[in-house]
Amino acid sequence: MKKLFIIMSLALLIQGSAPAWGQEANDPIAEKYAAPLKKIFDLEFRFAPLHPVLGQVYPVAVVENKTFYIFEPAPGEKAYRLVRTAADTFNIPTGIRAAMPLAFWDNRIACVVTGEVFSQTDGYVFIFHEFVHCAEWDCCEQKLKQGLSLFREAMKKKDYMWELQYPFPYSSPGFADTYRGLFKAWDENDIAAAESLRAALRKALTPEEWEYLTWQEWKEGLARHLENRMREVVGLPENTGGENPPFTRTTFYRGGDKFIRFLEQRHPGIIRDLEELYRAISAAPEPTKRP
Repeated sequence: MKKLFIIMSLALLIQGSAPAWGQEANDPIAEKYAAPLKKIFDLEFRFAPLHPVLGQVYPVAVVENKTFYIFEPAPGEKAYRLVRTAADTFNIPTGIRAAMPLAFWDNRIACVVTGEVFSQTDGYVFIFHEFVHCAEWDCCEQKLKQGLSLFREAMKKKDYMWELQYPFPYSSPGFADTYRGLFKAWDENDIAAAESLRAALRKALTPEEWEYLTWQEWKEGLARHLENRMREVVGLPENTGGENPPFTRTTFYRGGDKFIRFLEQRHPGIIRDLEELYRAISAAPEPTKRP
């Protein structure tokens, strides 16, 4: 399903659909979601101390009745207002949770969901997970991408699916065995082992593979890390998806989460600077010399 979500996001970047303006105050969809959306502000108050990016809420686009209903925070209020609608020409599936720049809304970023999210136990946590991606987009994602040769080559080829379809060698021993060892080293805060394994991993991968790995560890790893911290606040179990073989792209969500915890222990506060965090994740460490 995640694959489909990314495809949808790329489609929305390239295309658009005719919007509608001037929604009526008593629009039934606006009334239906007024209370569920207002709860986002209650959770923002609880989540904001965890990280600066969680102290801001973003537009939410609810897809229903083959229509995007775009809500944005009302200025000076703890409430959302319906500001725009657009036809869903992409057949958005039920269950979507994605941060998307919407072409028909001047490429503004929004958290796109379907309505059942508001009744699910972890639904709001996933909304805030997507808010993290919104913050990455607003902060520095586009600038950081320009530094990736992998991204620049993909754009030359008009390969808009590169984040999803890059042929990373997930099953190769050089990656799988080393990354499994890194999970253990990060969990045990074993600095020497972690740096040695990280250096070995860098050596085993091509420059493009390293770029892909570290990009996903930053982008998805940060969102997963903050998701798990939010889960702790509201009493939900940790999301460990991607930790066990066979490894896939989701493994980088969990790997990024663990690596960020490890880095934060060694460099308190680094997580608060998204660009500095990316530089730390993408660096190629030298093995620690043992006495």
